[in-house]
Amino acid sequence: MPSLQVRELPDNIYHLLQEKANKEHRSLAQEAVITLAKGLKTTASHKQRRKKLLQAIVDHPCTSNKTGRDIDPVSLIRKDRER
Repeated sequence: MPSLQVRELPDNIYHLLQEKANKEHRSLAQEAVITLAKGLKTTASHKQRRKKLLQAIVDHPCTSNKTGRDIDPVSLIRKDRER
């Protein structure tokens, strides 16, 4: 996972971040990541990103079954071998 080092961080920002981290029972690094994620209007949650990716896979035309029938993997393998 990448890391980030911030130089010349103003004292007031550091103290505000530290206070919020203490209040939320988080480390300073965790609070910084969450604050950055909120500022960038994104989520820091791995679960939400994973859920979104899995849904995209399910919705993709190559993986979705528009005929309403169940796809039989055995028949797909057999067809592929017969090519």
